Amino acid sequence: MRREFRLVRLLEQEAPLYTGNCLCGGIKFRIESELEPIQICHCSQCRKAQGTPFATNTPVSLAAFQLISGAELLTIFESSPGKQRVFCSKCGSPVYSKKDSLPGVLRIRAGLLNEELSVKPAAHFYTGSKANWWPISDELPQFEAAYVSSKKA
Repeated sequence: MRREFRLVRLLEQEAPLYTGNCLCGGIKFRIESELEPIQICHCSQCRKAQGTPFATNTPVSLAAFQLISGAELLTIFESSPGKQRVFCSKCGSPVYSKKDSLPGVLRIRAGLLNEELSVKPAAHFYTGSKANWWPISDELPQFEAAYVSSKKA
């Protein structure tokens, strides 16, 4: 029994843990996995949904995401066929988005995470529709639309 307890404790210590919440604190969640690099999206839908020149998202496996509180506050808006944006009905904070074409993946809004992140932004996407008043002044790769991997599945 003690050996099993030690193994569980060791595994718990090694698993990264991130917590996050919306602005009002009604929605709280945790992520038990490493984070993927942050994606900076400049598409017009993300700009309008965030009220900012871009959205910063990190893809997270649904299996690693745990909603701690606020399920009753989650509101879903289908912004385009097969894409849902989930936000807090009390404070309006965008929480995540998901696509039917990517089952099991949530795109968490990176600004909701409480801990310091070890990952950094990877690239700018949909720069073809970016806000004309916001210059991109870093050296990250830029894609006019979505990134399409050259890898064959």
